[in-house]
Amino acid sequence: MTVTSALLISFALVLFVAGQLLLKHAMESKLYSTRFTKFFTTGLTAMTVSFFITLGLLQRFDLSYLYPFQGLSVVIISVLAAAILREKLTPRLFFGAALISAGVVLVSLS
Repeated sequence: MTVTSALLISFALVLFVAGQLLLKHAMESKLYSTRFTKFFTTGLTAMTVSFFITLGLLQRFDLSYLYPFQGLSVVIISVLAAAILREKLTPRLFFGAALISAGVVLVSLS
């Protein structure tokens, strides 16, 4: 993997996570308000860019190689949702995220 590929994978992951958080934030706003429109549009744009970067990466890498990185999004979203959106991070959720992280490491080593 080249530095450029690693940066693109990381950038797509960051955009995906940001898009999810922005869309969740939009859904907590009054529908069709200025705040809703701003967060919804930004979140949708971030997820769209992430999608197209991922499509480009799929041309170069196997899905089995890229998918573990997408698996990390579950862990990152859980932690950031607790920190930013004040969602509850329960021990069960924390344990599940730890299992996902272990799975990502195992798949990446193969």
